[in-house]
Amino acid sequence: MSKVTEDFPLINDSNRIHGYAFAFLTALIGVGSFGCSGKAPVSQAPPPAVTVAHPVQKNVVEWDTYTGYLEAPESVSLAARVSGLITEAPFNEGSVVKKGDLLFVIDDRPFKADLDAKLAAQQVTEAQQAIAKVTYDRLLGLQHDKAVAQQDIDNAKANIDQANAAFAGAKAAVESSRLNLEWCRVMSPIDGRVSNKLVTVGNLVNGGQGQPTMLTTIESVTPVYCYVDVDENSVLKYQKLALEKKRDGALSGMVPCYVGLANETGFPHGGYIDFVDNHVDPTTGTLRARGVLPNQSGMLIPGFFARLCVPGSDQYATLLVPDIAIGSDQNQRTVLVVNKDNVVEPRVVQPGALFGKLRSIVSGLNPDDRVIINGQMHARPGAIVMPTEQAINVDSAAFSNPESAQKSTIPTTATDSPGGTVNSNSGPSPSTEPASGNQP
Repeated sequence: MSKVTEDFPLINDSNRIHGYAFAFLTALIGVGSFGCSGKAPVSQAPPPAVTVAHPVQKNVVEWDTYTGYLEAPESVSLAARVSGLITEAPFNEGSVVKKGDLLFVIDDRPFKADLDAKLAAQQVTEAQQAIAKVTYDRLLGLQHDKAVAQQDIDNAKANIDQANAAFAGAKAAVESSRLNLEWCRVMSPIDGRVSNKLVTVGNLVNGGQGQPTMLTTIESVTPVYCYVDVDENSVLKYQKLALEKKRDGALSGMVPCYVGLANETGFPHGGYIDFVDNHVDPTTGTLRARGVLPNQSGMLIPGFFARLCVPGSDQYATLLVPDIAIGSDQNQRTVLVVNKDNVVEPRVVQPGALFGKLRSIVSGLNPDDRVIINGQMHARPGAIVMPTEQAINVDSAAFSNPESAQKSTIPTTATDSPGGTVNSNSGPSPSTEPASGNQP
């Protein structure tokens, strides 16, 4: 044994131990690498679960909704017709008055005196008329004896004519004075609700042909008008429906309408369309129409904002799916359907009107198609899914008469908006329909 080995035995043993450890680790890494080179089995994810339903088949009628305002058929601005002092105003402000009710009294003493003077003047002309007739008759009797000149007879005849004219003028003056006296008692010309007193007792008012003093205003209560403006496209649609005999024209008076106020849900007030204007406003592209509504309760006050709906189509059969089941693919509207192999397929559809939460489908779907109504985010075209069938919930209020369905959502004509959603409002304006010509 060399001297180095003898002098450093521990160093030799340490190197030997390190060598054994290195060889062991190398073998272990080799075994691990061989084991990792094998392919481990991958678990398959289950198909995503979705809810599908068959489209609902139903007969529907579209309703077009417009915004407008209420107006009284009769509105009177009551003004003084004679000048004088207000002595009485015997009515309650804001109350309902009847035609002929006394509202104001103007001091009539000057007009009574004037009438008396005109009556006296009339009596004078009556006397002149009588004496002229007597004179003429007397001269005619003398004419046979040729005791009177023809000139005198002619003058007598002219005097009768003058007396008759004077009497007619005096009689007219009496009637004028009598009218002025009657106008001292200001009556309500219509049935309606009266406003406040613009002039109170003790004030002097002006009448006549100048600038008469306004006394108050009266507006009729029942019925009430609802004016709306129908957009041009809707007018053309109504014309087409009328020509195809699918809906009555407005001029026939058979178009029903329903109105709801700002604080009301639905359209509880029923009436009919009675007027369509004779031209389209070129500045707005709308046609004015008017609905007539009974107002026995008096709650429909002129000036109120109102929503008016009218039938926008004939009754027709259609397929309905939830509106949330319809998606957008660029400029196309699509739904996802599941075929018999449970594979998702996109289907391009043409949406129609909205009825509550259900959208009518004009084309692109069949009654036996299974439409995905829940889980669209997990369903990809061409992928296999696990469908669960469910019936679509149908709210009958969305298809009932607007007047009886106070809380229904009235469907309207569908139009595609730029954002891809479907809006069903025909426009903010009146509506009516025409049988032909310029009628909605």
